[in-house]
Amino acid sequence: MSGTHTDVPSVPSVLAHELPRPVPADEFATCPVSDVFRRVGDKWSMLLVILLGGRPHRYNELHRSIEGISQRMLTRTLRTLEADGLVRREVHPTVPPSVEYSLTPLGGTLLEPLSTLADWAVRHEAEINEARSRLPPI
Repeated sequence: MSGTHTDVPSVPSVLAHELPRPVPADEFATCPVSDVFRRVGDKWSMLLVILLGGRPHRYNELHRSIEGISQRMLTRTLRTLEADGLVRREVHPTVPPSVEYSLTPLGGTLLEPLSTLADWAVRHEAEINEARSRLPPI
C-alpha cells in the first residue's frame, strides 16, 4: 500500500485465506480456530479466564464467585483449561491441602482478544438486539 492510500482498510486476517467450498466437515472439526472458539465459547471458560486474569483464585473462591456453576462443571472446565495450557493448578502443601488456580502466560495472551470481542459485543449490543427483535424467536 502506498503512503497516499492510508485510509484503505486492510483485509482482516480471517478473510485473507480462501475457504474451500463446501467446507469439508473434517477440516472444520480439526481447525485450530474452531477448536479455540468451541473452548472459549462454552458456558464457563471465558468467565473463568477473565476471573483468573485479575489474580489467582482458590477453588472454593471461584465456586462462590460464579453463581449457578456446579462443582462438577467448575472442576471439568478448570481441568480442560489446564489441559489446554491456559490455566495452572498449584497445590500448596498445607493441612488440608489448598489448591490455587492462575492463568499461565499462554492463558494471559487470551485476555486481549477476549477484551476485543467483549468491546465489540458491547458496542454493537443495540444493533444486535434490534436485529433479533425483527425476527420471531427461535
